[in-house]
Amino acid sequence: MLVSALLLAIVLAPAVAIALMLVVRRPRLAEGLNLAAATIAFLAALPLPSLSMGGPRIYWSDYVILDGLGAWVILCSAIVYFLASIHAVGYMRLLDEEARLPRFYALFAGFGLTILIAPMMNSAGLYWIAIELTTLVSTFLVAFERTAESIEAAWKYIIIVSAGISLALLGTVLFYWAGTFVLGPTYDMTWAALRGAAPRMDKALLLLAFLLVLIGYGTKVGLAPMHTWLPDAHSEGPTPVSALLSGALLNTAMIGIVRYLAIVDAGAPGPGPRIVLVVLGVVSLLIAALFIVRQEGVKRLMAYSSVEHMGVMALGFGFGGPLGVAGALYHMLNHSLNKSLMFFGAGSMMRSYETKDITGIREVGRRFPVFGALWLAGAVAITGAPPFGLFASEFTVLRAGLLTSSAWAAIVMAVLLIVIFVGFLNHFRVMYFAPDDRIAAPVRPVSAWCVLPMWGALIPLLVLGLWWPESVWRYFGAIAAALR
Repeated sequence: MLVSALLLAIVLAPAVAIALMLVVRRPRLAEGLNLAAATIAFLAALPLPSLSMGGPRIYWSDYVILDGLGAWVILCSAIVYFLASIHAVGYMRLLDEEARLPRFYALFAGFGLTILIAPMMNSAGLYWIAIELTTLVSTFLVAFERTAESIEAAWKYIIIVSAGISLALLGTVLFYWAGTFVLGPTYDMTWAALRGAAPRMDKALLLLAFLLVLIGYGTKVGLAPMHTWLPDAHSEGPTPVSALLSGALLNTAMIGIVRYLAIVDAGAPGPGPRIVLVVLGVVSLLIAALFIVRQEGVKRLMAYSSVEHMGVMALGFGFGGPLGVAGALYHMLNHSLNKSLMFFGAGSMMRSYETKDITGIREVGRRFPVFGALWLAGAVAITGAPPFGLFASEFTVLRAGLLTSSAWAAIVMAVLLIVIFVGFLNHFRVMYFAPDDRIAAPVRPVSAWCVLPMWGALIPLLVLGLWWPESVWRYFGAIAAALR
């Protein structure tokens, strides 16, 4: 009863907020309603992981599921939605778009709603619909500022991602078709039904269906080489949208790959599916490293960092086992927090210096002491340096890889992470310590609304790096066991 009420609160809070925003079109009311909805969703999501430990729970005529994996993704998404909603109050007021703010917040709450709903879907078909809805809603948010660049990014986003999602739909249809030879011409396409039938499905058909799903949802995740929409969409949308895209949406698409991987593993087609996922993870790290080193745009730098960290997660899930799954899931939470912090900082500096270029931002630490310290700490954390959470999760993924037959991928991962560490922090060296008298002083201070969520992200990152509770290990171990 409690779990059902919490899930209902997560769904109804943004839905009711959207309805009220559309009826009462007032900017301040809209931002307040969105923040209230995000707060309710966050508070409702907090206990879900502990409540899911007893095994999967099915609700509402088998359409909704809460298991350990879904609860974790919902929590990560709710955290980002909450932090981004706080940041949006300060950031969106700088755009001089008061009349359009109710529309923005209605779309933003709708985006949060679709992201939170997708991990709850117990049907592979309904999950595909939820992912498609995230695309439709977020496209308008990417183009919200109505510049030529943002409109181009929105078109690229919807075309490339829709092409990928179409492949995922084809893969979903093939999974259903493979199931008809076992379960009959009609059946409920739940995750459990597919997994139960997988051992008796045709192995070649099962593998083909998984590859289509992997490419399709991998496009949404931003795995290279299907990542080409991501740098534009992340860099051209308003900063709260960028944080939600990177810290929440990518996780929501990743859960689909993981659920299908469990199905194909049950069908025992061999190591091929995991090898493909590992290769995509390595390629993503390689592409990210090459573009991070030579990047010129501050938000594009954060976007390619997202490609990197999705690659790390793909490697963790591809390596598998308790360590691989634990590392990937821990990385999911750490990345959600850290990337939100980094986008909040990038957006604030873009508005303060009125430029998107790294070379146009100088002496951040001297001009913004508190903000500068937070953003620099986040930059160190996002590269996987201790004592922050990403170091713990990346190290766990590396350990998992070294224990598998894909140890070569773990070695390549370690080398590329070093390259990314040097390249990423070199850009921050320029923005913090390279004086240039030709660069004008910032024209806007950073709002407290923009700094507060940065504290809300950095403090947990530090705690997660220094302390990994035994209960979290047990939780991840239970998820890994359920995915076998």
